[in-house]
Amino acid sequence: MTTTRDRMLDAAAHVMRTKGLARATTKEIAKAAGFSEAALYKHFADKTELFLAVLRERAPSDLAGLLASLEAGRGDVRETLADIARAAVAFYVETFPIAASIFSEPALLAAHREALRAHGVGPATVPLTLARYLAAERELGRLPAGLDPGAAADLLLGACHYQVFLGFFSDRPADPEALVGTLWAGLGQT
Repeated sequence: MTTTRDRMLDAAAHVMRTKGLARATTKEIAKAAGFSEAALYKHFADKTELFLAVLRERAPSDLAGLLASLEAGRGDVRETLADIARAAVAFYVETFPIAASIFSEPALLAAHREALRAHGVGPATVPLTLARYLAAERELGRLPAGLDPGAAADLLLGACHYQVFLGFFSDRPADPEALVGTLWAGLGQT
């Protein structure tokens, strides 16, 4: 059974994908869901909270859930990195069209950045979580002692982000497995 909140999230995801975050209004989202703006605010404090809910609950990739489930010493590290890279690519493909417009309005970007900080979330949490996992794997001896976990996390996630960005301008598909393979070889792993 579809709840009011679900209808609002579905409408928000659609409006944000088609108009971008900067141009999507809560009034327009409420209307697309078939509710009043006041009803929307009964479920979501503001547009940022709504955006975060869309990312958590309507993105095709559960990147956050995957990162939250990381446990050092469990499973194959390379395969875990490949899973993360695939999830990151799927997440970036979905969220680029939503979030890109926010960069065109400095005041909106600043307000959004502050709202993310207030919610204790944001893009910086992804590489930090991955870096903690890599550091723990290094401590277990499953990664080289000289590994810089933060740099390795940035290299992998940044490369995923960049390949998706290029994909919007070319026919070149993202290749998460190649990214992980190259990172893995650079770590001296076989």
